[in-house]
Amino acid sequence: MYQVFAVSDGTGITAERVVEAALTQFKDQEVEISRYGDVRTLERARQVVQEAAENRSFIVHTLVDPDVRHVMLEEGHRLGVATIDLMGPLLARLTELLSTAPLSEPGLFQPFDEAYLQWIEALKFAVSHDDGRNTHELPRADIVLVGVSRTFKTPLSIYLANQGWRVANVPLILGIEPPQKLFTLPKQRVVATMMQPERLAALRGMRAHRLGSGRLGYADLDSVRREVAYAYELIGRRPDWPIVDMTSKSVEEASAEIVDLLGKRPHR
Repeated sequence: MYQVFAVSDGTGITAERVVEAALTQFKDQEVEISRYGDVRTLERARQVVQEAAENRSFIVHTLVDPDVRHVMLEEGHRLGVATIDLMGPLLARLTELLSTAPLSEPGLFQPFDEAYLQWIEALKFAVSHDDGRNTHELPRADIVLVGVSRTFKTPLSIYLANQGWRVANVPLILGIEPPQKLFTLPKQRVVATMMQPERLAALRGMRAHRLGSGRLGYADLDSVRREVAYAYELIGRRPDWPIVDMTSKSVEEASAEIVDLLGKRPHR
């Protein structure tokens, strides 16, 4: 897979977006974009070019400091790394047009405020940590939801992520041991979502009918009861994990309860 470094003395989002826009013109090509922000010193610029050389990547940057841009160019030449300067030529042309020198101060342009970036980060986290994915990163989560299938873990994760929380969810599956890292998380981090077996079986039955699924036992009441009992056994290992009953709660109500149970402060 090819790799491109999007480098900036700010967030790096502008350079990343330019590369993404260019890549739309190339179908069926796998290219990974690695974003490097806050590149404001000569030493840091050298480090980034060295890393690009080691990965056989090229650099697209929006650096405003002329000294840092110069080092990026020189190091690129020395190490055989192509560096594409998106900002330098534009600043030079504007200097001629406006008859004044640029401020050359990094970070003046802020396309997104901190709250927006936090929101995007939370949504990405929820998607990449849904249904037991990337459990090695559970300690990074603000909230971890556990429960059997169809207890609204994913809708709750997305709803809470929209409020800025980094949320992961882990399914509790009959007869399968959950990742041990789950049980080592600190207090006020994990919440279990549960539901009365009769309601859960009914919901699963409707879903199976809608999808034409023939999974044996998925909606069978006796099987559901065994799943729920097993989930309670697992949850019992950590008595400090609160339980939210989703039998008759809306996602909005449950989300507010989860935040309150964990003692979280609202994100601004």
